Amino acid sequence: MDVETRTPMESDPKSMIGRTGVGAAAREQRAAALDVWLSDLFEAAAGDAAGEVALVALGGLGRLEMAPYADLDLVLIHRGLRDIGAVAEKIWYPIWDAGLTLDHSVRTIDEALGVAAEDTKAGLGLLDARHLTGSAELTAQLRDLTLAQWRQKARHHLPMLRELTTHRWRVQGELAFLLDGDIKEARGGLRDVRVLRGVGYAQVADAWRPPVRAAYTRLLDVRDALHLVAGRRRDRLFAQDLAEVGGMLELLGGGDALRRRVTDDARAIAYAVDDALRAAERWLAVQRRGPRRTTPTVRVPVAPDVVAQDGEVVLARAAVTPTVDPTLSLRVAAAAARNGLRISPGTLEWLARRCPPLPRPWPASARAAFAQLLGSGPALVETWEACDRFGLVSTWLPEWARIRSAPQHNPVHRYTLDRHLIETVGHAARFAREVARPDLLSLGALLHDIGKGLPGDHSVVGVDVAVRLATSIGISREDASVIGTLVRHHLLLPEVATRRDLADPETVRHVVDCVGDVDTLELLHALSRADAAATGPAAWSAWKERLVADLVHRVRTALESGIVAAPPSLDTRYAVLATGALPAVELTPDRVVVAAYDRPGLLASVAGCLTLHRLDVVSVDASTVPVDGGLGREVAIVVCRVQPRDAAGPDRERLVGDVRRAVSGELRVDEALAARARASRLRSTNRGVAPPPPRVVWAVDGATDAAILELRAGDDVGLLFRVARALEETGADIRAARISTLGADIVDAFYLNGDWSDPEARARIERALLAAAAPG
Repeated sequence: MDVETRTPMESDPKSMIGRTGVGAAAREQRAAALDVWLSDLFEAAAGDAAGEVALVALGGLGRLEMAPYADLDLVLIHRGLRDIGAVAEKIWYPIWDAGLTLDHSVRTIDEALGVAAEDTKAGLGLLDARHLTGSAELTAQLRDLTLAQWRQKARHHLPMLRELTTHRWRVQGELAFLLDGDIKEARGGLRDVRVLRGVGYAQVADAWRPPVRAAYTRLLDVRDALHLVAGRRRDRLFAQDLAEVGGMLELLGGGDALRRRVTDDARAIAYAVDDALRAAERWLAVQRRGPRRTTPTVRVPVAPDVVAQDGEVVLARAAVTPTVDPTLSLRVAAAAARNGLRISPGTLEWLARRCPPLPRPWPASARAAFAQLLGSGPALVETWEACDRFGLVSTWLPEWARIRSAPQHNPVHRYTLDRHLIETVGHAARFAREVARPDLLSLGALLHDIGKGLPGDHSVVGVDVAVRLATSIGISREDASVIGTLVRHHLLLPEVATRRDLADPETVRHVVDCVGDVDTLELLHALSRADAAATGPAAWSAWKERLVADLVHRVRTALESGIVAAPPSLDTRYAVLATGALPAVELTPDRVVVAAYDRPGLLASVAGCLTLHRLDVVSVDASTVPVDGGLGREVAIVVCRVQPRDAAGPDRERLVGDVRRAVSGELRVDEALAARARASRLRSTNRGVAPPPPRVVWAVDGATDAAILELRAGDDVGLLFRVARALEETGADIRAARISTLGADIVDAFYLNGDWSDPEARARIERALLAAAAPG
């Protein structure tokens, strides 16, 4: 039986909605099926009163955009019918009985308009009203009066619309840069298009342009597929959904292609909403001034060929010529960012159509404008995004098209690849006065991750790409070589500082060899801090900042003096602890020092006990000193640098007592950690995405007097305890450890005393570590 001929008793609305497919045709089919079913319900309920009542669809059904498991939003409009409640019940109850979610109301036109006049959300919703059945005259009257009232009360609705929208953005975040974003509610999502339509209905701005319509349609397709994959109404796109949703949309490239498309569409919608809300602000300002207080337009020159007008950057009249200077778009962008102004959309459209590509290499005026643009600080981000929306950036840097909206796979990153690079440049401006060449700092920040997405280590493969781009814009070979060094070693300082023993002369020599001179060291230091700030809060901490600064100081001293200082030994600094009652514990806000008779498992017990007290261990140094007159007994000194997870920190007295009990074997650290790990896994927010397996990497020649073993794995409660115990049980002698955590991943480096050149010995250690690091 065709859907159009079904009766309420013969149809299953929930089934016929949920089983249809993806796309505009499927959405219209779902809406049409519901229209027929709801019309049948209405006719049976209204009877002879059908001419006095109208059933009106709002929301997705009103817009013919019915998602597979969307709610129904219906209004029953009537002309003061006394028994309208009975009519409504005969319509609403069958809908509920069918298992559909219903948002409903019963109102006269005056009542509906009264609510819409005071409630901006209700008024915006009524703009989607579509007649289903009953009195078409009532529905037409409702629509006409709603639209007239919305325009009449725009001075009330538009500020409230902005407030509601910005509040939602604060709660939901920005869809383009969320790993688990809400397709509907997040900034740049479907809900924002209703904001655009509201501004458009107020006749304030033409916000419904073809690129926005295309982006909106694609996001609707994503939501359709997401509903079908989930088998229910769900608008949040999780990582485990990407491959299946991308496959349903027939995207080549699967999950990554879907993430990239969602990001690009969300950015297009977000830009359009920003533009529309600014237009609304300008319109409101004019309304507040009133017609009698109009002032002539003021155009203020801000750069050659560029003027400021109404808070925006536009072209000077002299610049609008048949022959356009290829550097004009860069000069406009630089003027806008430097003055903290927005480029008008009309100017961007004109530049996108008329401005020719830059010659290669760039002329000096283009390089100067580009340096000004990159050095503008936080204002750079909005200017760059606007230019990129209109395709200008790809004319400056053709390589940019490859990385635009490219997803970052490590959750520690808060932004897409292209946005991360721009954010890094913006943060780098804070350090411009700390380096000899701020222009190279900005360009290095822009290109430091340009190799991502290409086969191989992005720090290595990105060098040729960066040098080629730098050369194409006309900088010297020497400066391009510095850019290559910044790209190759942009991770050097934070990785060495957090994974290596800074007191080891070999560590400092390695960095000296990579850096070469003090100017490059300063550039790398500034780039490291800017890169971390642009990555996200998990990428940086006060502890990491101190470590990097310490490493930079040591390397600078070595570069200037040619001498790498030998470190003081642990037994010299803490020998006094070994002479008193054992075990002994010394606490400072960021350090726990333990002296105890050496035994297998001592380091693991200390690390596990600190974990139980919610202290993150970031480094460990260990040494032994002989006691008892040289009779073979030794005292181990274990120094742990720690970071409290809670602002209040641990209970000092309890911590000291538990450490002493742990090293003496009275406290069963393993059992307590296992219980905590089980509880943590029950609370885990990991939504079924399997992490990569742990990995062991050796650096046999990376230290002066030890071999370095790195464990790369997913973080877990008690992981350091298990790993340290596995090492000690296999007979490894740990001199030091450096613990580095990035989001859900760790890189733990262990300095092992002795000769570890034997492959069989290394394989034995690897097996033990991989077993210890495997998720429970």
